[in-house]
Formats: sequence, structure tokens, C-alpha cells
Amino acid sequence: MALFYVDGLPIGWIAIMLAVLASMGGFIFGYDTGQISDILLMDDFLLRFSTCTTPGDVSTCSFSTVREGLIVALLSIGTLVGALIGAPTADFLGRRYAMTAECVVFMIGVIIQITSFHSWVQFAIGRLVSGLGVGSLSAAVPMYQAETAPPQIRGTLTATYQLFITFGILVAYCISIGARDISGSGSWRTVVGIGLLWPLILGIGILFMPESPRWLTAHSRFPEARRAIAATRGIPESEAEDHFFVHRELEEMKSAIEFESKVKAGWIDCFKPQRMQLYRTLLGMTLQMFQQLTGANYFFYYGATIFTSVGISDSFVTQIILGAVNFGCTFGGMYVMERFGRRFPLIIGGVWQSIWLFVFAAAGTAKDPTTDEGIGKLMIVSACLFILGYAMTWAPGVWILIGETFPTRTRARQAALSTASNWLWNFLLAFFTPFIVRDIQYRYGFVFAACNLAGAVIVYFFLYESSDLSLESVDMMYCDPTCKPWTSRTWAPAGFNSRQDLVEQARAAEMHKPLEAGGGEETRFEKAGGPADAAPRV
Repeated sequence: MALFYVDGLPIGWIAIMLAVLASMGGFIFGYDTGQISDILLMDDFLLRFSTCTTPGDVSTCSFSTVREGLIVALLSIGTLVGALIGAPTADFLGRRYAMTAECVVFMIGVIIQITSFHSWVQFAIGRLVSGLGVGSLSAAVPMYQAETAPPQIRGTLTATYQLFITFGILVAYCISIGARDISGSGSWRTVVGIGLLWPLILGIGILFMPESPRWLTAHSRFPEARRAIAATRGIPESEAEDHFFVHRELEEMKSAIEFESKVKAGWIDCFKPQRMQLYRTLLGMTLQMFQQLTGANYFFYYGATIFTSVGISDSFVTQIILGAVNFGCTFGGMYVMERFGRRFPLIIGGVWQSIWLFVFAAAGTAKDPTTDEGIGKLMIVSACLFILGYAMTWAPGVWILIGETFPTRTRARQAALSTASNWLWNFLLAFFTPFIVRDIQYRYGFVFAACNLAGAVIVYFFLYESSDLSLESVDMMYCDPTCKPWTSRTWAPAGFNSRQDLVEQARAAEMHKPLEAGGGEETRFEKAGGPADAAPRV
């Protein structure tokens, strides 16, 4: 039974559940990101793994720039590799079983970390192994959500991945502030060890969700694909066989996959200019790069250290405030991306973020925040306003686009390449930030401000508006030579006057009330034919 209706089309509770459960992959990444910032400041962790001029005196202990960078950044190297192997793993095992296997890998990494005693190298290697799991999940989860979620709420459901990243960061901050007073190694081992719970929830729970109908269709498992579509739409399994909407959606998938399967897809196909493949691969990788270059992880990885340096007495509390802003505003981001599309929020977000990073950098450069309380507060406020904009635009927006920009035939590989770009820049920023901050201090914010402006420009000139379209129609749009990024908001498949016309036609089709199209019972949607009609057209 349908849980609710969007544009007259049914949405089942399974669609909501699978999006939330799969998003635990984002929670795992967020938790792992958030914990390291606070762990680096815990007394026992410093005594065990840093360099102390007076053994046993934590006030004399500190990490070298290289050691701190490696402990933080090796996670990103693992995620980079994991993102690349995540695509073939998801294609071979299926989206669900791949996620379960990747959760096991993450748990192995956590065990390596909590069994470290005095070797910082072992702890760093544990983060590297955990990164393999996180990176693979980052490729599989948005792809699974985009392929399974109904188009009417695909943006919102895919954005739950980013929402759970922010939730994981906030939870890590809260657990860290509670565990920091535990004596001995229990302080940091508690924070790291709790990380075993999250992959257990995802790895086991996802097995009770339906597999991606597009993956099932690609493997000729049509009855299972039919049941998966029916489940996400809240249609009883007994009615799936003959239900008009399920039949239409399955046939659309069959047509798209049949057309795409005529040419064998490999990694090299992601870089071919035909059908805008190279364009979309480079676009996805560039958007993921600029998501890192917004500067958000500058605050998430090194936030506690940053706020200590501006004179805040308890940087852990400030981290929680920043994490709460990040988490709370991501709810707004889910609405913004669904209500205003993809292009407009990213452009406005890039400009907004740039403004507040300029303020942050200028304030920290003009006066010493450790001696001027007003400057310190201004920097914290500007950081929070930056995070507000990021959480509502670039944070969820880029992950949504990775799930819906690429064609089925190469989606897994292109998503993997895009995600790998994210992790590569994640590593570069995590590792080199201590070196850069040591030399230019808060002027680092000017670099991120410029990158945000560049990202907004790239979105305007190169990104197509994909909201309200099925994944197959998105492919048609990119291959339409008459459509340009700045005019893509009004594009609709052949047979439709506008994008709103497409939505209304889909609603009428679901209600078994075809709009007049000059041809009896044949609807304009059927005449447009989606991918079946698209094959000769593109």
C-alpha cells in the first residue's frame, strides 16, 4: 500500500526505508570524519602516538605535521582505492551484497585501530583499511538510491546520504565530548570502537531491502525487478504483474538497457566523446573536486585545532555547534534541491560560501584572534554561516548529481571515477592542510573562497538541470544537441511541451487517464517512448 502520493504518483514506505538504511553508509563516513578531529586532542592519544619532549607530560606532546597529516589523510587514500573497486564490486555482486561486503572491510579497519597500543603507524593503517570500505560504500550507496528511488522524490532520498554524513559527524562530536574524560585509552578507544555498530546496522539491514530494479533488469531477472518496483511504489506484490505503472517502468528500463548493452561498456567507454560520455565523466569528477575545494573539510578535519587557535577555551563544544548547524541545515538542503532543482542552488551556494570564507580569512588575517575576542567570535559566526550554505547546496547537491547524471551502461564506473576524484582531493587537503596553515595561516580561507566562485561558474556553463526527469530522460537530455546547460531547465523529452507537461502526463498515466494525444488510448508518454524512442534519436 502506498505511504503517500507525489504529483499523483504512489510512494511506498519501502522507498523511504531503503534510502534511510542505505544512507548509513554516509553515516559511517561522517562518524569516521568527525571523530579524528577530537581524538587528535585527547591526552592518552597524544601520550601514545605523538612526540613528547618530557615522557608522561601531555603538555609537552604534539604531533609533527607529517604524522598528523598521515593519520588524518590515510583514510582518504583508502577511500580513493575503495571508490574505484566499488563499481565493479557493485556490478558483480549487486548493490546490496556489495554494501554488506564493504561493511565487513570497514569493521576490520576499526579493529586494527582499537588494537593499536603505541604504534601510530598501525592506527593509520587501520584508517586506511576502513577507508577501503567507506570509499566503496560512497560509490554504491548513491547509485543504489538513485536506481531504486521513484523519480518524484529521487533528489530528496539521494540527499539523505549527505544528511547522514552530517549526522555521523555530529554524533562523533557528541560521543567524543562524552568520552574525553575517560581515563587511559578508553577515551579514544570508546569513540573508535562504537564505530563497529554502524556497519552492522547497514550490512545486515540492507539485505532485507529490495535490490536495484535496474541492476536486476540488466541481469534479466525481470520478476524480481517487477517486485522491486512495486515495493518502492507501495503496490501489492499480487498486483505487480498486471499493474500499468510497474509494467511501463519496467519496459522503460528494458528498452534503455537493451539499447546500451549493444555496445560493451568498459572503463575506456567513460572517456569516449560519443553520447557526451567524456563530458559527463569530467563533469562528475570536477563537481566532486570542487565539493572538496569548498573548504568544508578544513573545518571538519581540523575544526577543534582551528577553534583552539582562535582562543576558544573548549573547542569540543564549538565543534558540536558547527556539527549541529551542518546537520540541521542539511534538512533544508533536501527541500532546496527538490524545490529549486540542481543548478540554481549550486550557483547561489557557491557565491554565499565564498562571501563568508572571505570574511573568515580577512578577519583572521587582519587581527590576532587569540587576543581579540570579537575577531574570534566573528570567525566562528562566519564559519557557521559558511556551513549553513554548504549544507543546503553543495553538500547534498553533488551526491544527488552523481546518482542521476550517468547512463545505466556506465553509471557504476563513472560514479566510481567521480567519487574517486572526491577522495583524491579529500586526501590532498587533509594531508597538506597542516603544512599550508603553518605557512599562510587563515589566508588559506581566501583560496577556498576563490574555489567556491570557480565552482559556481562551472555549474552555470556545464551542468544540465536533471530534476524531475527519469534517469533515462536525463541521458536523452545530455545527448540532445539543441539543449544547452543554461537552457536545460525547460528541456523535456520529445512529445512533451514542457517538463511540467511530463510530470502531469506521468500522473495521468498512473491514474489510467491518458491525456488527449490524437491517438485513442495511446498516451503522449508512450509515444515519446522514453529510451525506446531515444535509441534512434540520439
